[in-house]
Amino acid sequence: MGLRKILVANRGEIAVRIIRAARELGIRTVQAASAADGDMLAARMADEVVQIGPAPAARSYLNREALIGAALACGADAMHPGYGFLSEDPRFAEAVEQAGLVFIGPDAATIRRMGDKATARATAMAAGVPTVPGSAGRVADVAAALELADGIGFPLMIKASAGGGGRGIRVCADADALAQLFPVASAEALAAFGDGGLYLERFVARARHIEVQVLGDGADVIHLFERECSLQRRRQKILEEAPAPCLDAATRDRLCSAAVRLAQGIGYRGAGTLEFLYDEAEGAFYFIEMNTRIQVEHPVTEMVTGIDIVREMIRIAGGEKLQITQAEVTLHGHAVECRINAEDPMQDFRPAPGRITALAIPGGPGVRFDTMLYEGYDVPPFYDSLLGKLVTWDETRSGALARMRGALRELVVAGLPTTVALHRRLIDAPDVIAGRFHTGWLESWLATRPLDPVAEAMT
Repeated sequence: MGLRKILVANRGEIAVRIIRAARELGIRTVQAASAADGDMLAARMADEVVQIGPAPAARSYLNREALIGAALACGADAMHPGYGFLSEDPRFAEAVEQAGLVFIGPDAATIRRMGDKATARATAMAAGVPTVPGSAGRVADVAAALELADGIGFPLMIKASAGGGGRGIRVCADADALAQLFPVASAEALAAFGDGGLYLERFVARARHIEVQVLGDGADVIHLFERECSLQRRRQKILEEAPAPCLDAATRDRLCSAAVRLAQGIGYRGAGTLEFLYDEAEGAFYFIEMNTRIQVEHPVTEMVTGIDIVREMIRIAGGEKLQITQAEVTLHGHAVECRINAEDPMQDFRPAPGRITALAIPGGPGVRFDTMLYEGYDVPPFYDSLLGKLVTWDETRSGALARMRGALRELVVAGLPTTVALHRRLIDAPDVIAGRFHTGWLESWLATRPLDPVAEAMT
């Protein structure tokens, strides 16, 4: 079929990434922009720009009708949702398809099935993929939760069925906590996702967060190995790497094969990520959810496989079959990614928009900075605080960390507080260097090692 023109229904660095991939394929791009984003880098790079509404995301990047109307008006034949916003909204995917446009991602039925965490969990169980002990599906109310908890055991987690980004999640140490927090988690999930449904999982202490990247064309699925995403604050990822330093070859093979088995079983099309908890002490992994979109941290996988994931998902959406076999996917070297956010670590990571007064981007072999920044750009206060992703690659993990150390020294993002100084300290932490961490490690480290305000001010 082939695509001629894509409307980019997103902003920031992922919009820039999509435009670059489309350009390499000879596809024209139209950047959807809110009133606050007319001068963003993606708008400067795209072949065309169309304004879709006022600054608030609810009236622009979350406005399904405005996005579809803009795509039709400019003659686009496809829509790329990026990540966040409407990327995992089955109603949007359905409306895009009904308008005669191509949604660059899986179909609405797949998004709906895997976007409901309880349904995704049941799907994994049916495919023989290990899941964390917990409820078979949604839990109706507190009474049902308390009854199930006896079999699951404490501590356990209450999780939002339609959740993401750590919202609608509570850890309960005992039955009293479960009874108290269940309605709180449901209300939070309802406010965040329009769905207050919850399910239960056993809390796996000191777990690693490992995810597997897959590509599928609706018939065949391949994996591009795994990423380590355990360094998190409030369940938001801070630093990622590929491959996971905690896995041996046999466990890696079992994990990636399980991910392919699940994605193959649902006829997956596009780029997707299957997330797992890994109990290092037991050597056991458990499926927790699937993200039916491109991930923020996809660059580390691209660096160790040499495969352009965004370009491949565009090709697949255009009707092409996978051009890569599993045997052709090889793992080469190690990559690390630091998320650079416009946040003030000295003020509990409060978002800090402002003007970029100076910008110096690191270079050299194995260094990559995916960003939407330029000097003089005003970072708006309306959206996610991500400014860019600094990625380094080397033949070894120690080499990739050393290269990251140098790249962080070179990186200058002046004019507003950022997390650069945090990453400079984090990359030197002995536990990070040794690969000795879990999903709760970073918050404990931050609590016992407050940042130096002088060093932060110099960033």
